[in-house]
Amino acid sequence: MSEKHSKLSNQFEVPELSFEDFKNIVIKDYRICFESRQASLIGRREVLTGKAKFGIFGDGKEVAQIAMAKVFQKGDWRSGYYRDQTFMFATGMATITEFFSQLYANTDVKAEPFSGGRQMNCHFSSRVLNEDGSWKNQMLTKNTSADISTTGGQMARLVGLAQASKLYRNNPDLSYLSHFSAGGNEVAFGTIGNGSTSEGVFFEAINAAGVLQIPMAVSIWDDGFAISVPSELQTTKQDISEVLKGFQRDEKGEGFEIFKVKGWDYAGLCETYEKAIAICREKQIPVMIHVYELTQPQGHSTSGSHERYKSKERLAWEMQFDCLLKMRTWMVESAIINEEELAELETKAIEYVRVCRKNAWDNFQKELRKEADEAEALLKAFDLPVFNEMAKSIHSSVEVTRREIMVHVRKTMRTLIGKDSVQKQNLQNWYQAQMIDNNERYNSKLFTDSFDSHVHVPVVAPIYDADSKLIDGREILNGCFDENFARDARIIAFGEDVGSIGDVNQGFAGLQDKFGKLRVADTGIRESTIIGQGIGLGLRGLKPIAEIQYIDYILYAINVISDDLASLSYRTKGGQKAPLIIRTRGHRLEGVWHSGSPMAAILGIMRGVHICVPRNMTQAAGMYNTLLRADEPALVVECLNGYRLKERLPSNVGDFTVALGKAELMREGKDITIVSYGSTLRVVQEVAEELEHMGISIEIIDLQTLHPFDLDHLCAQSLKKTNKLLIVDEDVPGGASAYILQQILEKQDGYYHLDSAPRTITAKEHRPPYGTDGDYFSKPSTDDIIEVVYEMMSETNPSLYPSIY
Repeated sequence: MSEKHSKLSNQFEVPELSFEDFKNIVIKDYRICFESRQASLIGRREVLTGKAKFGIFGDGKEVAQIAMAKVFQKGDWRSGYYRDQTFMFATGMATITEFFSQLYANTDVKAEPFSGGRQMNCHFSSRVLNEDGSWKNQMLTKNTSADISTTGGQMARLVGLAQASKLYRNNPDLSYLSHFSAGGNEVAFGTIGNGSTSEGVFFEAINAAGVLQIPMAVSIWDDGFAISVPSELQTTKQDISEVLKGFQRDEKGEGFEIFKVKGWDYAGLCETYEKAIAICREKQIPVMIHVYELTQPQGHSTSGSHERYKSKERLAWEMQFDCLLKMRTWMVESAIINEEELAELETKAIEYVRVCRKNAWDNFQKELRKEADEAEALLKAFDLPVFNEMAKSIHSSVEVTRREIMVHVRKTMRTLIGKDSVQKQNLQNWYQAQMIDNNERYNSKLFTDSFDSHVHVPVVAPIYDADSKLIDGREILNGCFDENFARDARIIAFGEDVGSIGDVNQGFAGLQDKFGKLRVADTGIRESTIIGQGIGLGLRGLKPIAEIQYIDYILYAINVISDDLASLSYRTKGGQKAPLIIRTRGHRLEGVWHSGSPMAAILGIMRGVHICVPRNMTQAAGMYNTLLRADEPALVVECLNGYRLKERLPSNVGDFTVALGKAELMREGKDITIVSYGSTLRVVQEVAEELEHMGISIEIIDLQTLHPFDLDHLCAQSLKKTNKLLIVDEDVPGGASAYILQQILEKQDGYYHLDSAPRTITAKEHRPPYGTDGDYFSKPSTDDIIEVVYEMMSETNPSLYPSIY
């Protein structure tokens, strides 16, 4: 019997069981719990002896997770946190060998399928994608979204995972997607520690689920502490289910069903979960199971000891109410098993976990040892004492690491600078091959790179007829969304004011009436959960557009975007994807919170999300057409002051596409290259004529997207002609302009073509004040651009361009 198969916890699938069958189920459950506890104990020792870097475990939560696993079915989803190892073992979504492989950071996804060695232990995920990035059939498997360490962070996506079931149940146009849902019968299971219920995203998610009435089942593991902070300093009334009583369903049937059960009561837990999930699954009512009187025998993690902050009385209580001890006692008292049989079971379980650990370690070291042996042989081939010592050091390592191997090899290459030999060439060839492999191991899959990547979407130019209308830019967006919604039933849009009024700038005007409230929906003011909805929906095969009304307010969702969405493909090594489009607007308006261009922050912490910065609504529409045919997450920042500017309506408004990473030459010139994007691009265009009268010819490039950045190196090509570079940007000094300079000067080797220092024009360091004058004195103006360009020309030819001031 395979390890994974042996881990499946029998569910109570028939209304009546014989006592013998019941005994077998309970004994198997206890064995899984006991094995999981041993994995925690041994895992901690592996960290403390140096075989692993860090450990965090689910000890003390075993019995509750067994009960939850019994009602978890194929097609269901989990969005949990780093205490759920017993649940993963019991459902068959993880094995103990895989658990240890993750602890050792094995980079082989066959050995460590959750993250390919990229996440610390107990951070689980299902591989819901095939190797080519296409979707697997989610109805044939039990599924878990990829864990993150940020406490409470799992709650945002949980809302979307549950909402997908409601959409699949109530929208018959989605029935063809049978590999994602069986009529919306799936439950989204969430788990969270009691301390993390203090996070704002928890309350956002709970409120959103109550409003949406979706099949979301939240389990709160309550062991009385959040690391060292006790409940009385965490939670009002020291009881989260007491706090949330207002969410309890009323006579109208709205709200949550809330359950409370002790974490050491096996029978009570099984009964509670069976009842709670039946309500959740059948009636699509959110439920909350507050599991209290749990313990944490090893403390929070391997970083410290809980004896430092728990009283002697508390530690004594935890020993007495350890869930395994309580289950063990109950089993003996109920004549399910006797002490001798238990002792034999536990002995075998301990040995089994040790074998799993050894197999994981041996498998992990086998590949490393092979690389070490190869490096050792290559170093010995020089037959020089210094290199023999390095080879000896590698050979004598009990626990070899790739870092250690590479340190010796690279030092050898530096020592041999200026010297040639067959041995050196062999070593260099080996090193280069290893670096290719290591790039795949540690640096690949920022995006899934599937056949549905944006790079495979054909570029289709907009078509203009002789009688093409000149209309508001917002109407072009509206037409784009209208045609895409009619084309693909998977597309849905939601956000503040998106539904009834069609968003504040009318991009979705009339579309709720046409496509229904399920597909074009209003939400409350809850930016974190809006993004989380999009992630969960994307994981379940839909094509969500989540709107954040202004880019200034994306800061309230930045943790979800950065920690979850942007890292999803990378941290699962291409095992999961969420094709979420975040729609927002920003740049030139007026006032501190409606004029934002926080691009430096976005560029720094949203790698793994495409950043689209269209100059007008036609370009934005083309980007949406591309993204809605692709499978990668993206942020589209529309120009706030462009919705009522007139643009020609393409006859193929729902079909033409704009390639991501394709900068566009807007104006040819010979003296200076000016690079910009978004609203400032139009400001740059406004100065061209006056500069021409001053005898200065500018070349204007619109970047269009910042991630990816000018893949054809149009900027560097322009510099070959002009030899001067000016970046115009609305972000703070040293913000996006610094990123753009790095890309052009370093990545595109643009510095070779400069004959003067590159310049930047940016906004001031503060946010823009309110009013037209405030905008003029805090963001780049036409006067600023003209005078800086003139100054750059004056520096190289002061006689032709004498100083203005």
